[in-house]
Amino acid sequence: MAARHFEEDRGMESSTVGVFRSAKVVKGGKNFSFEALVASGDRAGNLGLGYGKAKEVPAAVEKATKDARKRMVRVSLEGGTIPHEVMGRFGASRIKLVPARPGTGVKAGRFVRPLLELVGIRDVLTKAYGSTNKKNLCKATLVALESLRTREQVHQARGVEF
Repeated sequence: MAARHFEEDRGMESSTVGVFRSAKVVKGGKNFSFEALVASGDRAGNLGLGYGKAKEVPAAVEKATKDARKRMVRVSLEGGTIPHEVMGRFGASRIKLVPARPGTGVKAGRFVRPLLELVGIRDVLTKAYGSTNKKNLCKATLVALESLRTREQVHQARGVEF
């Protein structure tokens, strides 16, 4: 299922990365419930990934959107790309993000692309290794983005003047 974008207030946008159906077998048959994975961002360096469960799809998406807003993180960007190459790991999924020249675009799979676009990245190359599970791949991407540091941040952390 392709990601859907929703225009939100305060410049925030949300994109549904995936909807999952689970079933509980009971005496009278099966009880279905739905889970949604939603990415939310402002295209200016803020990104959140949320997960919600409910009996109906719209309610699950709403819960996931609220969760994504609650879990916002700040990502260090350099223009329209990332400052350096980085690897993110979560579970059996690994993802490599490589900075690209202006005009390259977001070269990413359909689960990773919405996260990168919502954080404000316009030019980047990606490669997924290991498991390509939607949830783990998105979480690995978030881990990779959180570990980005600009040159100034590294200099400041080391106490070096440049």
